[in-house]
Amino acid sequence: MKTGTLTRQTLLSNIYAGTTRDYWLYVPTQYSPEHPANLMVFQDGESYLDSKKPMQVPAVMDTMIAANEIPPTVCLFVNPGEVITPTRAEHHPDSQRSFEYDTVSDQYSRFLINELLPQALAGLNITKDPENRVIAGFSSGGICAWSVAWFRSDIFGKVLSHCGSFVDIRGGGKYPYLIRNEAPKPIKMYFQSGSHDLDTRYGNWALGNKQMAAALHFKDYHYHFEFGNQAHNLIHGAQLLKESLLWLFAGNKETSAAPGENHE
Repeated sequence: MKTGTLTRQTLLSNIYAGTTRDYWLYVPTQYSPEHPANLMVFQDGESYLDSKKPMQVPAVMDTMIAANEIPPTVCLFVNPGEVITPTRAEHHPDSQRSFEYDTVSDQYSRFLINELLPQALAGLNITKDPENRVIAGFSSGGICAWSVAWFRSDIFGKVLSHCGSFVDIRGGGKYPYLIRNEAPKPIKMYFQSGSHDLDTRYGNWALGNKQMAAALHFKDYHYHFEFGNQAHNLIHGAQLLKESLLWLFAGNKETSAAPGENHE
């Protein structure tokens, strides 16, 4: 089986002034410029690529696209920004991860849409349809993925979250309230957490994800929530990766389920 190409680049940001970050672009062998490809963007991108970690997304993509289980999909794996000039030498490089990912605002979506995508996807024929554009992430990257879709559902209509930090680190704990009290947005979400997920002064990750499921159920969102017994890691998410991709790229509307359960 032929494997897609994976190239590494660096971006210097203006929206996050004074920061730089690495990103990787995966293009499947089945990509043709004559047909717009689907798009997936992964926050904490290196974690989804690392051969020593459970996800290994490019290999899964190679297999699923070759088997015609999902359409040709270009993937962008993005690391959080690092401060170019460190505040203290012993802290070099300073990571912007929490500031970029946990903040409830449109800043990261503006960075992604206005800066990163035009550079990373230059010359590629990528679908403009938000139904075929997925944004994904783990932990703080998971809530970041939701925030991008929340603020720009016209660009990203689907979310994949692994152990998302729907807790009060930088205000993210208010998302269940916002979902309940605002008009539904055209977002389709697949997410998971587990009974051994984090429990810290910022909140309980399992509870935060269950509250998200209950809020999405209340507003009749299109979602699928898997609750297992893993801790704060990518093990369960990797086990569900093929299933989650099949579900996200399917078009069938789901029926109602009890709050906290799969909405399908």
